[in-house]
Amino acid sequence: MECKQEPGEFAPVVDRSKCEGKSDCARVCPFDVFEVRRIDDADYDALSFFSRLKVRAHGMKSAYTPRADACRSCGKCVEACPEKAIKIARRV
Repeated sequence: MECKQEPGEFAPVVDRSKCEGKSDCARVCPFDVFEVRRIDDADYDALSFFSRLKVRAHGMKSAYTPRADACRSCGKCVEACPEKAIKIARRV
């Protein structure tokens, strides 16, 4: 497995307006960074009207990163996401 960074330097960032909760990211992540679950109310409320409709159409699910500190920036989640809803960003 080829990972580019030490754990904790980078983390995946999920664009909730694009995420359809299909779980591809969770399936490919070798470090168990992701979970797909019902979107939090605060995240749902922050979406635009059309993004809310999209989230409802896809079962109110979204990817979350409760173990983002384990990310080693391999990029498999970015490649696997059909909606291009994930980016890898340096943690601050």
